[in-house]
Amino acid sequence: MHPVIEWKDGKVIMLDQRLLPAVEKFIVHHSHLEVAKSIKDMVIRGAPAIGIAAAMGIALGVAELQENPEIKNPAVLEAKFKNIVAAITATRPTAVNLFWAAARMEKIFQNFKNNYPLLRAELINTAINMDQEDFAINRRIGQNGQELLKNGDTVLTHCNAGALATAGYGTALGVVRAALENGKNIKVIAGETRPYLQGARLTVWELQQERIPVTLITDNVAGLVLKKGMVQAVIVGADRIAANGDTANKIGTYSLAVLAKYHGVPFYVAAPLSTIDVDTHDGESIPIEERDPAEVTHFRGQMTARPETQVYNPAFDVTPAKLITAIITEEKVLRPDFSQAIASLKGLEQK
Repeated sequence: MHPVIEWKDGKVIMLDQRLLPAVEKFIVHHSHLEVAKSIKDMVIRGAPAIGIAAAMGIALGVAELQENPEIKNPAVLEAKFKNIVAAITATRPTAVNLFWAAARMEKIFQNFKNNYPLLRAELINTAINMDQEDFAINRRIGQNGQELLKNGDTVLTHCNAGALATAGYGTALGVVRAALENGKNIKVIAGETRPYLQGARLTVWELQQERIPVTLITDNVAGLVLKKGMVQAVIVGADRIAANGDTANKIGTYSLAVLAKYHGVPFYVAAPLSTIDVDTHDGESIPIEERDPAEVTHFRGQMTARPETQVYNPAFDVTPAKLITAIITEEKVLRPDFSQAIASLKGLEQK
């Protein structure tokens, strides 16, 4: 599979995920504002991938300044850098990886702001390295998580937390990939994930690319497959995990957690440490993005409800920690009490 995002020849190239599975089209971004628009418009999505896009967008924005003589003035350079960061971070409020990446780039700016050529090089190298780091992190998440699956298990997943949402391996789907690599026979049931159909369009597509057995269901079939014993584990990704373990993920995740709890099926969250926000105490403090009503009343230009219909379209919901069996990270598998488990993570000290 071609990289979802990459830095090439001073430009940021993204696979346009809005067009999958029908069309594989790549968009070349020449400016940070173009990157910001692609993040906002969901050309790229998935918390880890959004973080990488943010870093590359900020690096691209600083590279755009190289012909501007005003940047010799440190105050002017800092003001322009803040504007670049503001444009990137204004795009998607829920995915904490976006802000984590921006904070990492801001530290580099403070260290090298008095040497523009070195600053530009460091920002570009860091963005590229973040892409490579994410792939390695996902492999470790996969290895830690696959131990929770038995040979013959079927996993129910929601939205897309696979290669398309990361640097190329996946979090929730990375657990499935790792289990298969360890010789286990694993199947996947993918919910379609209304209204943007990331499960139907993206998860099914990428699993089919690797010939991993997958069955597509509509979102409202989830309760039935759990009741019939067709699922042995539910595994989802995350866009932000609070300090107490409450987890924001694609809208519909909370419903799956409730169903899994009722039917005695383990509910797992797979996410990198960068998705854990220790500054957010609980799920009530997580900002929830609301998107354009047209995503519900239309699909790819086709009207599915009258345009004047009143719509409530949150992009995410929050699953309480008490409904989560375990959180799978690259460091280890966390189990309740999540407040204590998260506080004990060594990797968080690097954030």
